[in-house]
Amino acid sequence: MTFRSSLSYQPVELKFGTSGRRGEIVHLTPLEIYLNVLAEAEYLQSLPLAEGGIERGDDFYFAADLRPSSPDLAIPAVAALRDAEMNPVNCGQIPTPALTFHALSNGKGSLMITGSHIPFNRNGYKLNTSRGELLKHHEDPINSRVAAVRQRLYDEPVEASRFNAEGKFKTAPLPLPAEVNEAAERYLDRYVQFFAGKSLAGRRILVYQHSAVGRDLLAEVLRRLGADVVPAGRSETFVPIDTENIEASQLAAIQALVDGPYDAVASTDGDSDRPLLLGVQTDGKLRFFGGDLLGMVVAEYLHADAVVVPISCNDAIDRGTLANVVAPKTRIGSPYVIAGMEAALTQGKKVVCGWEANGGFLLGSDLPTLKALATRDAFLPLLCALFAAGSGSLISLFDRLPARFSRAALLKDFPRATSLKILEQLTPETIRQFFGAELGFSVLQRIDRTDGVRMLFENGDVAHVRPSGNADELRIYAVADTQARADEIAAAGVAPMGILRRLEAFVR
Repeated sequence: MTFRSSLSYQPVELKFGTSGRRGEIVHLTPLEIYLNVLAEAEYLQSLPLAEGGIERGDDFYFAADLRPSSPDLAIPAVAALRDAEMNPVNCGQIPTPALTFHALSNGKGSLMITGSHIPFNRNGYKLNTSRGELLKHHEDPINSRVAAVRQRLYDEPVEASRFNAEGKFKTAPLPLPAEVNEAAERYLDRYVQFFAGKSLAGRRILVYQHSAVGRDLLAEVLRRLGADVVPAGRSETFVPIDTENIEASQLAAIQALVDGPYDAVASTDGDSDRPLLLGVQTDGKLRFFGGDLLGMVVAEYLHADAVVVPISCNDAIDRGTLANVVAPKTRIGSPYVIAGMEAALTQGKKVVCGWEANGGFLLGSDLPTLKALATRDAFLPLLCALFAAGSGSLISLFDRLPARFSRAALLKDFPRATSLKILEQLTPETIRQFFGAELGFSVLQRIDRTDGVRMLFENGDVAHVRPSGNADELRIYAVADTQARADEIAAAGVAPMGILRRLEAFVR
């Protein structure tokens, strides 16, 4: 009797998203995590070192976010690394970019157990080569390796398998190795050294901590750089913050924490690779700065000569000081941004960076006192913006950017198959039907299908529809000449009887 025939449930296989493998916790059995991590480790072992490969016996770094399910996922992941003859090194609960930076600095692979911002009932992990993130060309060979490992484990005699009929270990694996804090310290030192000689003295910053894994490190780096830091909103219950889709209730909760004069509110998403920055207006009200605008401020501060952004980015970048250094827009997802940055480096560019609408900032080139980190990072953009403001306000700093405003919104639990049907049906005729004058849209100017469907109208409105790469969600990105109009487009998209729901009914 084979092990597969003994299973008492139907396994749901993990799929690649734009940020690793994720799924509902109910499907993330020890067996599923184990076989995927084992396959990915074997794949990395098959690569030359120059292409991000790893060697048996090497250290392999891992860390986790603060989701309650993350420790449970770490156990089978580490068991798989051990069975692949790697030496797992436990970096503790630290930000994804902190883990990645430490591993890359040592030329080793890494694995972050995180679901980032996705809902509480989901989780997953993200694996990196010894040179950086997994890129699109890695996915097919990894999937082939996963299929082979799955078959190998399924074909074992039931009595020889390490797993029982529920996909759990028959005998508990070895405990996780003890935590070491070297990676966290290295991450803090990265910024303290880069901003040496500068100070945030006199700045009072509220750090909204919620359940972000980097909540204490963010407060610490701000203190080391001279700021007066007030931690607030710490939560032991996981809070799924999506930094490109801040809901009104979440903003209201943060606003309630502002109990005095502050210069800014700083925070991150769950695994602390995406920043959340809010300015404080003279009346005490908060103003949210979208990640694409934040990226512009940072690129200007770093004097970038090449900028790579996805097609969903706010088009203010095409109207300001960075217009001449913007590379062709990419599809959405860090692997595409990284590929664009690598292309810029081959063209001889010296200060190469990129970002996503969620604010995750990627540095593609080494600076004199700052090593490249071609993965999403939250701390660098937060700090650069605070220093760029100087003695002035963040409000004034962002008001200097071209006056284009954005908003993103989404529908959760939206089947991907339906989303894809909607994209197919978004022809000029259909667009005129659903994005009409009664909703404030003017004549359709053009359509961009780089990733999803981006609709540009003669009055400057932009509406961009795209399914998420990480979950069953359908997003709408809006850009307009006023924040009110951008908000209106996004709201019209996700209203109960709004554009996206009407399109859903249309394609059925």
